Amino acid sequence: MNTPLRLSLYGIGLVAAFGAAFALSGALTPEAAVADRAAATEAAHGTATEHGETATAVTATTESTRGVTLASNGLQLSPVAAPHAIGEDGKLSFSVTDASGEPMLEYVEEHEKELHLIVVRSDGAEFRHVHPTLDTAGTWSLPWSWDAAGSYRVFADFVPAGSENPVTLTRTVEVAGEFAPADSHDTSREAKVSGFDVSLEGDLLVGSASTLTLSVSRDGKPVTTMEPYLGAFGHLVALREGDLAYLHVHPEGAEPTPGENSGPEVVFASEAPTAGRYFLYFDFQVDGKVYSAPFIVDAAPAAAGASEPVEEETHDEGH
Repeated sequence: MNTPLRLSLYGIGLVAAFGAAFALSGALTPEAAVADRAAATEAAHGTATEHGETATAVTATTESTRGVTLASNGLQLSPVAAPHAIGEDGKLSFSVTDASGEPMLEYVEEHEKELHLIVVRSDGAEFRHVHPTLDTAGTWSLPWSWDAAGSYRVFADFVPAGSENPVTLTRTVEVAGEFAPADSHDTSREAKVSGFDVSLEGDLLVGSASTLTLSVSRDGKPVTTMEPYLGAFGHLVALREGDLAYLHVHPEGAEPTPGENSGPEVVFASEAPTAGRYFLYFDFQVDGKVYSAPFIVDAAPAAAGASEPVEEETHDEGH
């Protein structure tokens, strides 16, 4: 069983603003991007720890604001091109530009990919974790269509070449069509995904480390054939309801070898920056196919939680 890796929050605090048309936010000038970076640095009293950085416990006062802005660290996410409405086949494409406005061409590979793309609707529905390809002009793209209308957040998660620091940039995309919001945002710790039953145990606590355990079964039997996927047996993404502040973590431990299996449990360490409701998405792979199990949990003050704190450690682990 994998030992835990502490969650590191990519972003805090900014509220996502969704426009009424498919047109996206105007690009910042390089000077504005620098100002954005300076403001974020001043607001944060520390740096989030992911992608190979030394990980320690973090709190709401020491988190940076990655994952809630289109520009950071002198880099900027271009407007996202995608089909305008549900039922249209096309491409989703974008680029990451530097302070001079030139598309960035070189990235550091992290967990077998140079860029991880997360797409999710503003109400927490329609989650996807995918991996576009980069062309020689610096444009990332992949075939794309929308299954449901609404406002979507697109997160680009990457490490620039020559750096060890992760960057997570985001844009909003509006998809035309009749919008049907999620029926309920009630908490949920059980998920059924393509014949798999996935359960979540443990409490998400504020300001105190605790463990979250994901268990996978099928037809009432534990699944022990989970395969390595992007260098791990399980991936966990968490988004805070309201502003979609973004977390992306993996279990601790040696990278799985080809052909190695695991299960039925994958354990993560967690710590929430604030009280509130969080959308969690657990990705796992069986028989060559990736599945995503969604959950909704409330983060509570540590005194109200039932989980025992996880002993403070430092780790040298990727995102």
